[in-house]
Amino acid sequence: MSDVLDTIAATVAARRDANPQTSYVASLNEKGIDKILQKVGEEAVEVILAAKNADSSVSDSAEVINEVADLVFHILVMLDRLGISHNDVMAALAARQGISGLEEKASRNAD
Repeated sequence: MSDVLDTIAATVAARRDANPQTSYVASLNEKGIDKILQKVGEEAVEVILAAKNADSSVSDSAEVINEVADLVFHILVMLDRLGISHNDVMAALAARQGISGLEEKASRNAD
């Protein structure tokens, strides 16, 4: 999975300053961080709605999978805009392995 994220992140970085008329990533960046954050929020809501619909009926999980993929993509655009590597996020997740979620959350709140 890391290879896929690496490839997408590299593509996002390469397209950041491309022609906004031909690149979705460039068009988001041209509109600024607020537009990127709006897209992340919209995609998060779409994930929630897709999951809710999947939970309340016997439906295919394809919609949930596609909405999560959209969310991850927009998060990669956001991270790129902020100059944060997705590898830093992966490292934070790796550091949490073997730690209770409750303990990890408590340690962040103690700071």
